[in-house]
Amino acid sequence: MIPFIMPRRTGAMNSFSTFVEIEPAENLVKKLRAEGYNSIGLMHVIIAAYIRAVSQRPKVNRYIRGQRVYARNGIVVNLTVKKKMSLDAEETAMKMHFDPSDTLFDVYSKFTSEYEKIVGIGAEENGTDRFARIVMSVPRFLINGCVGLLRILDYYDLIPMSLLEISPFHGSMFITNMASLNIPPVTHHLYDFGNVPIFIAFGTKRVELVANDDGTVTRKRVMDVIANLDERICDGFYYASAIKLMKRYFQHPEELTLPPETVVQDDP
Repeated sequence: MIPFIMPRRTGAMNSFSTFVEIEPAENLVKKLRAEGYNSIGLMHVIIAAYIRAVSQRPKVNRYIRGQRVYARNGIVVNLTVKKKMSLDAEETAMKMHFDPSDTLFDVYSKFTSEYEKIVGIGAEENGTDRFARIVMSVPRFLINGCVGLLRILDYYDLIPMSLLEISPFHGSMFITNMASLNIPPVTHHLYDFGNVPIFIAFGTKRVELVANDDGTVTRKRVMDVIANLDERICDGFYYASAIKLMKRYFQHPEELTLPPETVVQDDP
């Protein structure tokens, strides 16, 4: 009944803030760059840790459509990228499809392929930008009608697959990298349109005094992470378990270089 009591995603949003130790991930990134993975970074490790957590806790990959809860086939990660790091450069959406068994190397390969299509040499306007340009070329009252029609189609699962494939509002998770801007993570809202249940933002690196198990205190390099979660797709205990798994994989990133021993299937 929860999707009927809270029909809007923004009204069912919980925010979770934490930090993760990044030295193990940084060491692995440094090692892999020396082996030829030139552009690999913490973004790839975070996405790989999320995918591995989903492989063991698949309910966090569910979504709401038409006030019903569905299990999702595959994992879809969305993010916004600047075509150039300048104030007047355009932004565009990037959408990547993953399998629960994907490793860090799969994430790197798929991420690099999609990124080069958008901002690489000879990159062309992608489907998301083309659709937005076409819609914004008509009068405003027609735009409102188009968006209203899309909302109705989305509610009844009637949006054509061709539009779902270019929509940044449909997917498993949206992630944003505030570290590239050298600022803390933003507490980003979820979108009422579409079906993305999780928005993850991570910020710039910093030093934190961390208490060890033996009672001593150590200065460690950490990174702040804020996740906004649609509470309707699973309960808080399950979410907490998935977040703990994601943090553990991030702190033991070498596990992400190998496929998971088992992949847990969702049973909606």
